[in-house]
Amino acid sequence: MRQRILLSVFVLLVAAVISEAKMPSEPRVVDLTAKDGVHLKATYFAADKPGPGVILLHQCNQQRKNWDDLAGRLASAGINVLTLDYRGYGDSEGPRALELSNEDRTRMITEQWPGDIDTAFQYLSSQPDVTKDLMGAGGASCGVNQSIQLARRHAEVKSLALLSGNTDRNGRKFLQASSGLPILFSAADDDDGAVDLMEWLYAVAPNPGNQFAHYATGGHGTVMFGEHKELPGTIVDWFVTTLIKTPGKAPTAKKALAMDYERANILRLLDEPGGASKVAEKLAEARKRDPKATLFSEGIVNVIGYEHIQSGDAKGALEILKLNATAYPASANVYDSLSDAYLADGQKDLAREYAQKTLEKLATDSTTSEERQKLIRESAEQKLKQLGTKQ
Repeated sequence: MRQRILLSVFVLLVAAVISEAKMPSEPRVVDLTAKDGVHLKATYFAADKPGPGVILLHQCNQQRKNWDDLAGRLASAGINVLTLDYRGYGDSEGPRALELSNEDRTRMITEQWPGDIDTAFQYLSSQPDVTKDLMGAGGASCGVNQSIQLARRHAEVKSLALLSGNTDRNGRKFLQASSGLPILFSAADDDDGAVDLMEWLYAVAPNPGNQFAHYATGGHGTVMFGEHKELPGTIVDWFVTTLIKTPGKAPTAKKALAMDYERANILRLLDEPGGASKVAEKLAEARKRDPKATLFSEGIVNVIGYEHIQSGDAKGALEILKLNATAYPASANVYDSLSDAYLADGQKDLAREYAQKTLEKLATDSTTSEERQKLIRESAEQKLKQLGTKQ
């Protein structure tokens, strides 16, 4: 009898412990309204106790549901999570982003998404169990820039996890000045240009605790989760460390990423006033020693050039994109980009000349995929049609 009584007491105690150890609540769909009245959809994953919050921002060929597994793991680890469909994606309202012109899509991304993300971030911060001054953000692809810009606007963002993406000059300046912001980067070599971009940001960001999960294969953004089952766990551990165990801090990385810091410094120089002429001098010097020296990635310099075009600095873009033509003369794309820069600068004759040169180079360009060649050809032909024949 005594044994039965003791067993019953033990069972009751176990039941009591289980009842107190709550599992995270079921995710709930959230309806948000942007400042201009557009209805946005999000999902809130509540932790089982008060703790920090993390917002996850999806890549531009996906939607918020691609974060579900990671969000659930974070909630189980004590972190409250909100995932958001950008306007124009998933269940959110707005014209479908992929059906818009490049100009309209860029305007939506730069002018409307930041306000939408702030609305979602304010909702997450307002939840009663969220520690409002201890927040994080994770982003993939286009979500990388949105995460960085969110951290620029909100000092309570104390940690970032970034997959396969880039940011603009303002974002890079922010990272360079944010020695107290720990960041986890990740990219795969088979994702064209992604590792170069992420290594660049890794070199710009000065926090000694920053980490880089570098893979040979795996694809773009959250697609890497499929091949690298440990990556979601790495992200969970990252946010647990930087938001719960040592808030706003990460221990100094045991092993720094092996990378070419000279190339990273070249790119950093391009962000400075007059940097293009200094890089041109360095390239000329390197070419004396090695006629095939390049010093920088064609893709990244192309990105920087277009940043200048989009900001209205066509002359600055020309100086930068000329570097690519010098370093990569066999590439058809460098001439198409120069054509765009000349067109933006109002130099129509030179824009026409370089569009024609693009088509000539395509015949011998063996460095570009067939699909990419088709896009370059369409771009050059469209400009020639727009410009007509020389008067």
